[in-house]
Amino acid sequence: MGKHKKVDIRKRRQKLLKEKKKELQIKEIKTEKRPSKEFDLRLEKETKLYLIRAITGALSVFVGRLVLGLIGWFLFIWMLVWWLLFPFFVNFVILKYGYEKEEWSWKNIILPGIGIFFFSFMIVGVITHTILKIIPNFYSILELFI
Repeated sequence: MGKHKKVDIRKRRQKLLKEKKKELQIKEIKTEKRPSKEFDLRLEKETKLYLIRAITGALSVFVGRLVLGLIGWFLFIWMLVWWLLFPFFVNFVILKYGYEKEEWSWKNIILPGIGIFFFSFMIVGVITHTILKIIPNFYSILELFI
């Protein structure tokens, strides 16, 4: 037979690794240049909904506690109504977002900002309730008009 050609395994492996890195870099560049339009639109929608949910959480507790004088279970039910029903009103009536039938899910409407709503509701609610307890014999603004 013939003589076998001597191959330096380390050099061959380093050469293959360099080629693989070049391929990966080329693939990363290609994926970065093509931003997904659908993904960007969905992200923009979710950002608007997130901010609306944060503002809604704070305002709903102001109205519920300060204006209506709700405490306890009534305030909890008030929070649930604003938490679960108001996002549908915002999506379909105020912002008029259209959803495709295959893509649509109630999770797309409820989930963005669910945590910030609860957080802002609780923080503003605790502060409002504390301030109202400091003022003696004052429960709500409606009390002034009745």
